[in-house]
Amino acid sequence: MPFYKTDIPDLRIFEPKVFEDSRGYFFEAYNLETFQKEGVELKFVQDNQSKSSYGVIRGLHYQLNPYAQTKLVRALQGSILDVAVDIRKGSPTFGKYFSIELSAENKKQLLIPAGFAHGFSVLSETAVVFYKCDTLYNKESEAGIIYSDDSLNIDWKIPAGKEIVSGKDLAQAQFKACRNNFEYTGS
Repeated sequence: MPFYKTDIPDLRIFEPKVFEDSRGYFFEAYNLETFQKEGVELKFVQDNQSKSSYGVIRGLHYQLNPYAQTKLVRALQGSILDVAVDIRKGSPTFGKYFSIELSAENKKQLLIPAGFAHGFSVLSETAVVFYKCDTLYNKESEAGIIYSDDSLNIDWKIPAGKEIVSGKDLAQAQFKACRNNFEYTGS
């Protein structure tokens, strides 16, 4: 199957089957039936895309309930370190993060359920990132955690002094003080 579990419950890697020949390649980036066979019942309602240069760190972002989003993230161009932090209270992996390199070359995608903070750093000269969401953006419910939080200790794979971070992301809360209304349901 194209889904692989991570060491954090409900966080999965999707690796599509790629068909390559002398013309190039073809793969299904998303197929409703394939996802449903894996128990992933989602209706995606919004697609987002960004382009960033080397050293950019975006995140850690999430939306609070009832507007929380599940995301399916991939790199269309270049390479990123994609990061998801479990912020579901009561989860056995609460406060733990998972990271994976997503690239145009490896074509892997990360399925990040609601209840996770999400961010990425750009490892290549530039990167184009695309992700599907199952809930529409809602400004009033947006929240975040500062990317450099000491308790999370995330290695973004960007050398000190080379990070490019927005003012908005620099103003995010520490993990212990972040707004959070997520509960782990033991799925």
